[in-house]
Amino acid sequence: MDWKYRWKNGYRPSRDEAAKNPHLLDESQFETEQDRQLAEEAARKHLGIPAPTLDEEKSILPHATSPNEKAQR
Repeated sequence: MDWKYRWKNGYRPSRDEAAKNPHLLDESQFETEQDRQLAEEAARKHLGIPAPTLDEEKSILPHATSPNEKAQR
């Protein structure tokens, strides 16, 4: 299956790279941020990578500190 968007680094990322990187596609090909976000979601679906969640950075433990709080200390 041919993909209709240009990948950010010029090649299709591996699943591990795609899971770590928030942006998979070349941003210059989109006119609006909303278009880019929709295409990013479609790219993740195409690669079989789950979409990032809004609370992904938060710890699931009740008293754990977030990475941002650790950096401030």
